[in-house]
Amino acid sequence: MSVRILALVGSLRAGSHNRQLAEAAVKLAPEGVEVELFEGLADVPFYNEDIDVEGGAPATALRLREAAAASDAVLLFSPEYNGTMPAVLKNAIDWLSRPYGAGALVGKPVAVVGTAFGQYGGVWAQDDARKSVGIAGAVVAEEIKLSIPGSLTRFAETHPVDDAEVAEQLTTVLSSLVAVATTKAA
Repeated sequence: MSVRILALVGSLRAGSHNRQLAEAAVKLAPEGVEVELFEGLADVPFYNEDIDVEGGAPATALRLREAAAASDAVLLFSPEYNGTMPAVLKNAIDWLSRPYGAGALVGKPVAVVGTAFGQYGGVWAQDDARKSVGIAGAVVAEEIKLSIPGSLTRFAETHPVDDAEVAEQLTTVLSSLVAVATTKAA
């Protein structure tokens, strides 16, 4: 069975360590697993019910919804901005939560991981993201966690895929999320 995981990165910065972590997930995906790194979150307008109308929703938001609907699971990569998740990630969750009760996240396994400069690796942001996707109807994989502290120093010279400890932890995250997705599908 092939498993598709949609990766959403909460940082728009070109050199983002969370983006690098997502890139590592793409490379480390086990055989039979495809991790799709969604491009274009910066182009999705802020959620507004006035523009989320049948036949009139923005193309970028529809593309996000289609990618999520076509996936078997979603993996969020969240930095921590002022103690919470970035607006771009919250906005993606808002778009994916609609239409209410039938959004692309309803019943979808979701895990949240990330890295941040602080000593806790962004756990507050990740906890907020888990809360938000749970309210949006996702099946939150609470047991799947990876918070990597000290991102600015840890990844200053090393890409996460080349950090043996991070690569091993990320591989475990992917395997665990695949197990949740295949159990749900069975």
